[in-house]
Amino acid sequence: MTLPPPHGVIIRGPVRPGDEAVLTPEALAFLAALVRGHRGTLATLLQRRKDLQSWYDGGKLPVFLSRTEDIRRGDWRVAPVPAPLLDRRVEITGPVDRKMIINALNSGASVFMADFEDATSPTWANLLDGQANLRDAVRGTISYEHSTKGTYRLVDRPAVLFVRPRGLHLPEAHLLIDGQPCPGSLFDFGLFLFHNARAQLDRGQVPAFYLPKLEGHLEAKWWNDVFVDAQQRLGLPQGTIKATVLVETLPASFQIEEILYQLRDHSAGLNCGRWDYIFSYIKTVRAHPEFLLPDRSDVTMTQPMMLAYTTRVIQVCHRRGAHAMGGMAAQIPIKDDATANEAALAKVRADKLREVQAGHDGTWVAHPALVPIAKAIFDEHMPGPHQLDRQRDDTITAGDLLRVPKGKRTEEGLRHNIRVGIQYLEAWLAGNGCVPLYHLMEDAATAEISRAQLWQWLHHRAALDDGRHVTPELFRALHADELSRLAPSPTLELASRLFVDLCTAEELPPFLTLAAYDHLTTFT
Repeated sequence: MTLPPPHGVIIRGPVRPGDEAVLTPEALAFLAALVRGHRGTLATLLQRRKDLQSWYDGGKLPVFLSRTEDIRRGDWRVAPVPAPLLDRRVEITGPVDRKMIINALNSGASVFMADFEDATSPTWANLLDGQANLRDAVRGTISYEHSTKGTYRLVDRPAVLFVRPRGLHLPEAHLLIDGQPCPGSLFDFGLFLFHNARAQLDRGQVPAFYLPKLEGHLEAKWWNDVFVDAQQRLGLPQGTIKATVLVETLPASFQIEEILYQLRDHSAGLNCGRWDYIFSYIKTVRAHPEFLLPDRSDVTMTQPMMLAYTTRVIQVCHRRGAHAMGGMAAQIPIKDDATANEAALAKVRADKLREVQAGHDGTWVAHPALVPIAKAIFDEHMPGPHQLDRQRDDTITAGDLLRVPKGKRTEEGLRHNIRVGIQYLEAWLAGNGCVPLYHLMEDAATAEISRAQLWQWLHHRAALDDGRHVTPELFRALHADELSRLAPSPTLELASRLFVDLCTAEELPPFLTLAAYDHLTTFT
């Protein structure tokens, strides 16, 4: 560092040549101010999550809040979104490595969501490189030299950039502020905003974010307070920042209107984060044996509880003038099997057709090759930039949101969860948070389903379709067999051990990334 960090700020991670452009004293002072102003409320909110989970574990279930009924009945709308965010028909997501950023921005998608969360393993190097890469992308100067394919550069009209910071629960242990780890969410958000907000506005762009894993409207209010504070400190007009909230927890689906209301001056709509939603469903009702899920492959978007939650998102968003974004198609092209590839693409087409016909204003894909497929379907069925004028009058009850998915429960489903969980953790510990496995793009959310479902089946000794029950003995035998089939790697043994711990803990650990994070820390 050419200058020392501000008072009370300690950088514990190694600082490489070039990192000082991200970790400037001014940026760190801005970050420290945000943390000092909002860390106390964040701690209260995280404790509230634990208290509510204890309440659910005691036999209760999520409900619509009586104390916020006036918000649900009120006549209000979110602030209009700026022109660059009006048409979001196809969004692509991915990690913040340099090549991925260029390919995604050049993919033909309307939006690229640069993901510091589920698709990025939060190593110190990954995070700093990601900030530097996005800084170059905002200014249009980003390039990448490939050993055989030449230089990658941005096209003239790249996708609109959104940034997803980490969830509220994750710390950034490499940066201490007044002796405590910086919240990962504020680290990612604060550094990006400080370095790029003015440059984006000068170029006609918008500082736009995705907010992950919110569990209620008070957490949305916390983010809104952060936005107001950050804009004031940087001299930005209030309402400059726009944010789309991922509705990807079961408790949040009961507070959709309240979440929009809290962020109404900064809202860019809601998104149906389907994979984390399934994980949260398991986690929230983990103590209830009547909520056992079938195989992960059977929990599709046509299950009644998934249809209910996505319908409610569309209904509420359009009533309040907000975009209602669809979910992720996790399929990826299968190069060596034309029949399997066509079957995968058919699933993508059916998924996107269902979404646009239901009223979604856009959708997500995980691979650039899927962008034209999704775009063609939305172009055909959504000729305008969105469908905000399409109103839905469906009645969605608490019972609809809680309805247990139906399907088979098999040994192969159990084995698949083991394979995915171990291999994802193996890659995550090696610094890769986005992993193609078995013709799907797996990230932390899909791995969370695998290990949470195994915990649920073990905890309640779920019956398989063949009459056997999921016991510790069966799990250990299948785990050993699946592990023996995997190629050795520097992180495989640790990944296997962590995965077993996550699946067999007496109480379900809240996040696998939190449980494994200490193994990524590298302090000077």
